[in-house]
Amino acid sequence: MKTRVYNIILRAVSSIVYIVTCVIMFLPIYYLIVTTFKSPAEAAASPLGLPIKFTFENYVKALGVMKYARALTNNLIILVFSVLLLIVCSSMAAYVIARSRKKRYRILFSIFLVGLIVPYQTAIIPLYKIVAGLHLMNTHAGVILIDTFCINLPLSIFLFRGFIDTIPLELEEAASIDGYGTLRIFWVITFPLLKPIVATVAILDSLAVWNDFMTPLLFLQSPEKGVLLQEVYKNVGPFRTDWTSFFPMLVLATLPLVLLYLFLQRHIIDSVVAGALKG
Repeated sequence: MKTRVYNIILRAVSSIVYIVTCVIMFLPIYYLIVTTFKSPAEAAASPLGLPIKFTFENYVKALGVMKYARALTNNLIILVFSVLLLIVCSSMAAYVIARSRKKRYRILFSIFLVGLIVPYQTAIIPLYKIVAGLHLMNTHAGVILIDTFCINLPLSIFLFRGFIDTIPLELEEAASIDGYGTLRIFWVITFPLLKPIVATVAILDSLAVWNDFMTPLLFLQSPEKGVLLQEVYKNVGPFRTDWTSFFPMLVLATLPLVLLYLFLQRHIIDSVVAGALKG
């Protein structure tokens, strides 16, 4: 009897803790979204209250001020090419590291792991000089190369290498007997089996590239080539910020990424399940 009462109390306390935690986590999101539909006076008078009259004027104004279509296009150009480069380069590099028994490839993998520890910002000055020397300043190509090879490549290689280790080597040996070369084995046999981890890497790299603010800020000086976060930052006043205008910009800047995650979340769940079963 005591055990039953104890279990009931424990479940009740756990439920209360979960509810309170959810409310605390959801409160900033609620405040952000609700404020976008208010006037400045109403937002100041009732920060957490629902708007008396829902209006989309703040979103219409934000779309114009941010040059949303242009900034979104720039974001998508950088995102698509960066993620494609990361998937191709990191999967091939991870395959060589995982399948080779030579010591130098293990050393090379350790060097890549250092990139997970040391932030690329520590080398921003020499990186700036390299990009300027390659005449890639104020170009999307320069930002794409930095996002790909200086920021996100080590993590992508680490994830691909771990997944490739779970793929049976016998499949590749059978293809080798049939006369397949290394490159053909990788693209025809191994890469199709990497779909779960490809989806995971695509999501994680997309998050990293989309949320990267420093690289476009330093290497894209032309307003016509700016990304969404730069447009949001331009509207932060040094002494005063109109939050009813600023919050819609934040929502519009993060909305495409939220939609991407909702679209690909099934694949990342499949990746986690596949990794758990194969591990």
